[in-house]
Amino acid sequence: MAAGRSRLSRGRRVSLPGVHELLRSAARDQAAADGRQASGREAHPQKITVYLSAEELLNLQRARVTLRARGLAVDRGRMVREAIAVLLADMDAGVESSLLARRLRESAPAAVPPQAPAGAS
Repeated sequence: MAAGRSRLSRGRRVSLPGVHELLRSAARDQAAADGRQASGREAHPQKITVYLSAEELLNLQRARVTLRARGLAVDRGRMVREAIAVLLADMDAGVESSLLARRLRESAPAAVPPQAPAGAS
């Protein structure tokens, strides 16, 4: 060791993976059986902005706190990604019968008839 340097020097930091990273492959294998999977805890280069009412944001936060109380600490972004994956998997199983399509139909001001494929007469 060089003279004057402490063994406990903070010059080098070791970055260790978290539990989520260590168990990622097991979680992804399980999710793959369901069809779609959320990306989980990783860097996301794409971004969308979603505006929520105060009540919707409060409900999302309550759900996060409820999950945390049961030992599942997740952030709101992870919850939203998981919810999107679940809705898209449901839609893959059948668009017309999907929960997303039903809810969108219920809230639509006026039903728009489906368009015929291009070139069809």
